[in-house]
Amino acid sequence: MFVHTKFRNREEELMDDFSMEGSELSSALQTIASINQKLGGNKLTLNGVKELLKSIDKSQPITICDVGCGNGDMLREIAKFGLSNGYQFDLIGIDANAYTISEAKQLSENFPNINYIQENILHKQKSQVRFDITLFTLTLHHFSDDEINLILQDYLAKSKLGIVINDLHRSSVAYHLFQLVCFIFQLREMPKKDGLLSILKGFKKEELIGFSRKINATEQTIQWKWAFRYQWIIRK
Repeated sequence: MFVHTKFRNREEELMDDFSMEGSELSSALQTIASINQKLGGNKLTLNGVKELLKSIDKSQPITICDVGCGNGDMLREIAKFGLSNGYQFDLIGIDANAYTISEAKQLSENFPNINYIQENILHKQKSQVRFDITLFTLTLHHFSDDEINLILQDYLAKSKLGIVINDLHRSSVAYHLFQLVCFIFQLREMPKKDGLLSILKGFKKEELIGFSRKINATEQTIQWKWAFRYQWIIRK
């Protein structure tokens, strides 16, 4: 089957319904976290954090915010990294879904340095909050181009060191490979449908470069990584 990838798909995913809750959502979040681990997606974000921390004194506290944190899997991985490497991390997760935030809090009970905020980032309720590093892991593709520009401008202003973005490369090859992943792991309908749609809502490199120009990101790197991801690091 031919898949059109010239333009970003704007259809809403099932999980874009911020009122969704229940076991089906919990299962989908766990599936996404597991796939990210298996395909090295979380490692890509963590490596971006390491890049921004290279010149930072470990004795000073570092605040890291994960925007669109889901069940907090990325923050827990960063917390473990900080603990084993002598960093003083203050970690914050933001997500618009109240049920997802509740799930993240339960899963992070053994991580006292992780806190969660239920917030729709487009509303900017906490616009005065500042962080050292902001993370967007598989988050930006959920938004329109205009929304992405606003979000990045907002969080670039809030971030002292910079931003790490980890998102999908829109590609027919990636789409068909994920169909194979769905078959191998027998994914349920929600992660299967949303996963395939997410790829079609992903990005081409020239689109990321276009965003960078609009937000005046002068010091940055945009690199293609396995599995069909872009790692975009913006330094302040």
